[in-house]
Amino acid sequence: MKHYSVLLSESIEGLNIKKDGIYVDATLGYGGHSSEILKRIPNGHLYAFDQDKEAIEYSKDRLSKIGNNFTIIHSNFVNMVEELKKLNVSKVDGILFDLGLSSPQIDEKERGFSFMSDAPLDMRMNREDALTAKEVINNYPYEKLLDIFYSYGEEKMSKQIAKKIVSVREEKEIKTTKELVEIIAGAVGAKYFNTNHPERNIFQAIRIEVNKELDTLHTILPKAINLLNTGGRISVITFHSLEDRIVKQEFKKDSDIDELVKGLPEIPEEYKPLIKLINKKPILPSSEEIKENTRSKSAKLRVIERI
Repeated sequence: MKHYSVLLSESIEGLNIKKDGIYVDATLGYGGHSSEILKRIPNGHLYAFDQDKEAIEYSKDRLSKIGNNFTIIHSNFVNMVEELKKLNVSKVDGILFDLGLSSPQIDEKERGFSFMSDAPLDMRMNREDALTAKEVINNYPYEKLLDIFYSYGEEKMSKQIAKKIVSVREEKEIKTTKELVEIIAGAVGAKYFNTNHPERNIFQAIRIEVNKELDTLHTILPKAINLLNTGGRISVITFHSLEDRIVKQEFKKDSDIDELVKGLPEIPEEYKPLIKLINKKPILPSSEEIKENTRSKSAKLRVIERI
């Protein structure tokens, strides 16, 4: 199974790994980042989270060949604090988030993540979740579809696309990715469709909604920062501007000194920043990496350290 881990060496270096440290891979996937972490912690422990049972089975086998000092947790990373608490872990030395879909998930047609092949409208990272893309497309009211397409897809033609979906579904249920792509094309016209590829934005928007990706990120980042030991680090790899904006804002908030106390000779403890930014600007993939894996093109890495 071919999966390419984006910004692999940069994100691992960013964690500044200690041999006996406790590390969390919030997005195990097919084990690319986890394998590299595990190799570097012979006396430590790795906790890895994923919602996808297939990915977990594959990665368990892969990681076992490196060591047995790891624990895989079948859960969304939003539950990280609670799940680690059950295992008596209250502090860690580093956390890695790779927020992209893994290539096998995209390539597995029946998952419905890709607009390139015909498949049922699904898009669930965790197949045990109730909400699917089909549910969103066929049952969300026009206003909600419009909001999702505009907010999560940043698509200029959101209004036309949402209207078209609503009119088509009045006649028949929309069941497949191919049907949806055809509806999008019909709503925007051939010229706009072929030039701007709005299906990318719409599929992204639906996937974010189905998996509550942005809400989850908002919730977990402050908790993840609180999990870190002093000197502990977080590496976050994002793949679109909405995610990157959330990460950037959260890290800025916790690395700034409050305006109220900025000029004081002695900053009170509760006003001191929690973290420092290791890189002010995001780290981007090299041109070699983009050549090798075009899916890495939009990736950005941000790293912080707990102080």
